[in-house]
Amino acid sequence: MNNPFTGTTTACYHCGEDCGTEPIQAYNKNFCCEGCKSVYEILNKTGMCDYYAINNNPGNSQKIKVRHNQFAFLDDESVQKALTVFKDSTQTHVTFYLPHMHCSSCLWLIENLHRLNENIISSKVNFTRKEADIVFNHSQTSMRKVAELLTSIGYEPYISLQNLQQQKPRINRSKIYKLGVAGFCFANIMLLSFPEYLGIDDKEKNLINLFRYMSVLLSLPVVLYAATEFYNSAFKSLRHKYLNIDIPIVFAIWVTFIRSMVEIFTNTGSGYLDSMCGIVFFMLAGRILQDKTYEQLNFDRDYTAYFPIAVSRINNNKEEIVTLPNIQLDDTLLIHHQELIPADGILTKGKALIDYSFVTGESLPIEKQMGEMIYAGGKQLNSNIELLVIKEVAQSYLTKLWNRSTFKVAEQKAKHSFVDALSRYFTWIVFAIAAIAGLYWYIHDVSKLWQAVTAVLIVACPCALLLSNTFTNGTILRRLGKNNFYLRNATTIEAIAKVDYIVFDKTGTLTTGRYENITYNGIPLTESLKIKIATLTAQSTHPLSKAIVQWLKASGSTKITGYREVPGMGIEGMVEEEWIAIGAKQFITKEEAGADDASTVYLAVEGTTIGKFIFKNSYRPGLHGLSKQLQKKYALAVLSGDNSGEKSFLQTLLGFKAVTLFHQKPNDKLQFIEQLQSQGHTVMMVGDGLNDAGSLQQANVGIAISENSNNFTPASDVILDAAQLHHLPAFIQLAKANRWIIMTAFAVSIIYNIIGIYFAVQGTLSPMIAAILMPASTISIVCITYGLSNLYAKKLKLK
Repeated sequence: MNNPFTGTTTACYHCGEDCGTEPIQAYNKNFCCEGCKSVYEILNKTGMCDYYAINNNPGNSQKIKVRHNQFAFLDDESVQKALTVFKDSTQTHVTFYLPHMHCSSCLWLIENLHRLNENIISSKVNFTRKEADIVFNHSQTSMRKVAELLTSIGYEPYISLQNLQQQKPRINRSKIYKLGVAGFCFANIMLLSFPEYLGIDDKEKNLINLFRYMSVLLSLPVVLYAATEFYNSAFKSLRHKYLNIDIPIVFAIWVTFIRSMVEIFTNTGSGYLDSMCGIVFFMLAGRILQDKTYEQLNFDRDYTAYFPIAVSRINNNKEEIVTLPNIQLDDTLLIHHQELIPADGILTKGKALIDYSFVTGESLPIEKQMGEMIYAGGKQLNSNIELLVIKEVAQSYLTKLWNRSTFKVAEQKAKHSFVDALSRYFTWIVFAIAAIAGLYWYIHDVSKLWQAVTAVLIVACPCALLLSNTFTNGTILRRLGKNNFYLRNATTIEAIAKVDYIVFDKTGTLTTGRYENITYNGIPLTESLKIKIATLTAQSTHPLSKAIVQWLKASGSTKITGYREVPGMGIEGMVEEEWIAIGAKQFITKEEAGADDASTVYLAVEGTTIGKFIFKNSYRPGLHGLSKQLQKKYALAVLSGDNSGEKSFLQTLLGFKAVTLFHQKPNDKLQFIEQLQSQGHTVMMVGDGLNDAGSLQQANVGIAISENSNNFTPASDVILDAAQLHHLPAFIQLAKANRWIIMTAFAVSIIYNIIGIYFAVQGTLSPMIAAILMPASTISIVCITYGLSNLYAKKLKLK
């Protein structure tokens, strides 16, 4: 058993954690545990200690030992098939999620796995997604051995039930291909057009015609293939009787193409094929920029991403591995320390200490005794327990909670973008100008009618508006992503800008879930008494007992006799001839506990209560600044499944106008959001657990808080790194700036349109002017949106 007390501080050479008073010394270095020492030995033996040269203490703590047969389920062919990306006669490709990957040393080590196992052919890291694509020779090694190797060096793969059930998405590179085709054709048509624009000799008529016909051939792949991205969107819009921005874009493409064909084949001009290809190219580039920003993240999560892929089952007194879909009624499951409860059942063996914080929001773990019911979704914090399954996984409380119809309502939270409405009005204005120009030339000079009408439609199409929208959205999405604020899509930007009411979950959102803020009220503790209390509490595995040990910082230990622990109540024992008891109010004082006593531990010596430890959640840094900024512009509320012990603190933090509700069940949170929306509010919900899943989906904007070490976040519109929560006001401000930047860029494009229309309605717009005007408008829009977006982000002190 490791010494629980901290004395002098010695950093572990591998992970940097405190080694305590008795560090393990080897190779003239200090290690906090045998696990960290073992990892160093593996790397040292294979000559890979460059790992430590890239970053100081780059490894992860190995104090938690990986149990025997933890990855035995990877020997199951059905599991292997679900995880395999590609397989041939010799090679298997697999992708593992590695949540402990955190620095450049991690990347270097994982990409050098072949030096640790020669049967691993290659390993490539996607650092953003914390994934490793590994190729190994399956005739010489196995998927299980690869997982065990990763775990042995501190990068345990996270494999969930979602991996077993989900269908592998087909990689869609169609937009990239279309962009490449459009770019190639655009560049070459521009080259072929320059000689004519710059005044090629009239004697080279054959050369002019050749260039024109070559341009026609190059334009066909753009019209028939690259532009299909907009055809599909426009068709879907018309099918739903809605005019989106892609409809006038498609119209502009075909008007440009048809007029160009008429001019070229009637030998009356060179057309506008370069401008048409430029429109398609730049619009595709803008959309790809948006897609690339958020394609790294999975916003659609369900409970299967939280569940393990397999657990241990007791069969004929032997332990075996069973995948979750194969768990049946009356099975006896063996649940290990820190393992998730996969199905509702009755405790038949062992002492259970269950953390339900992710399901209910209640931060304190609950002790269960034999014969009591345990629900799926909790995590066992104590030693091994056995559980008799009374409901299959598909019928468990957690599964039903997620699958509730109210949680799965496919509500259209994001309304149509203001850009769609603006482009629609702009399109009708352009049509009106074209009609007026056509009517004028029909009366005065019919020969100029076709040229004037088509020129207006070409020059004044809403392409600039679409470009300003896509490039602004793309730049802002990228900026927010650099600050670990990941949006599901670009329409979420507008939804954020409209928010007027912000609702927070408490446990795991405003707080870290760790008890680091402890105060003691009572008779002052002597150093010797601190040692006695620390010795007593060190015998318990309860999180509050562990927190007291750390808080006391007592060095040394004493003898204990007559130790007794009453589950859910407290502990007591004779410590050096002094009877010490510590626990709940009922256990120590025999009085009923009030609401404020839920997070309080009382202390008694020789039967006399001498004080109490008051536990407060550790709140995330920067919350005071966050609440101060939000109070000025938004109505605020806190919904918590926890007790009301910290109501006064939260009221002071968020302002006395803020709503604070406690003991809130998932359905209570959902109904609160619905009530606000019925009153006309646009609601943002910020939460982290499964208990927030319904409210996150119901809110106009749902933000899921994610810790670096946690793979699972509920379905949401936004995923936010917990460490960046204090930057939420800046993120909202940048989202609000989105509309202003788009309108500014659009105003500039209007100036170009006015110039173009001035020539177009006169029927004198030459290919030369069109060739200059269209690219100039496009380039200026890109520069304006990119520049203003980055300038505003810097103003808000974002990366």
